[in-house]
Amino acid sequence: MSRIGKKPIDIPQGVEITVNGSEVTVKGPKGTLTQSFSTRMSFEQENGQFLVKRPDDSITSKMLHGTTRALINNMVKGVVSGFEKTLVINGVGYEASMSNGELKLKVGYANPIMVKPIEGVEVSVPDPLTIVVKGIDAQKVGQQAAVIRACKKPEPYHGKGIRYKDEVVVLRVSKSKKKESGAK
Repeated sequence: MSRIGKKPIDIPQGVEITVNGSEVTVKGPKGTLTQSFSTRMSFEQENGQFLVKRPDDSITSKMLHGTTRALINNMVKGVVSGFEKTLVINGVGYEASMSNGELKLKVGYANPIMVKPIEGVEVSVPDPLTIVVKGIDAQKVGQQAAVIRACKKPEPYHGKGIRYKDEVVVLRVSKSKKKESGAK
């Protein structure tokens, strides 16, 4: 069996999981998430735990087993505590601000870039060099953060751009610096 797929999902207090055929709905204090899964998978609820079962040991069933369990676990985490990604802006004159519900990025282009948040995702700017993306759906939060980061990816020579808070950008040495130091 899949090591991830066979783990039971603990259902916290105040969370309700409803199964309607292949559609799973998770309702909690922060909101409600609904997602459809493969009809191959079956679901069971017992003793405050939620189990995902697969019908056979075919390769497709094994792949779907772990993925389905992980997605449902993320749904439970989302409605209980939510997800958050923090982005950091690095560069002289680079900054972010909120304008009419849209994110306004000044990142070295002639005009500012306007990014509209995805529905169900909240974008905030606590200071001009930090962007916080929050929501209950892990996929939407990750997608919104990736769209913002793609506006100005960190470049490898000076490190300017938008990066995730814990992302490490390895800086490269330029050709002119290599010539000065005598390295090949």
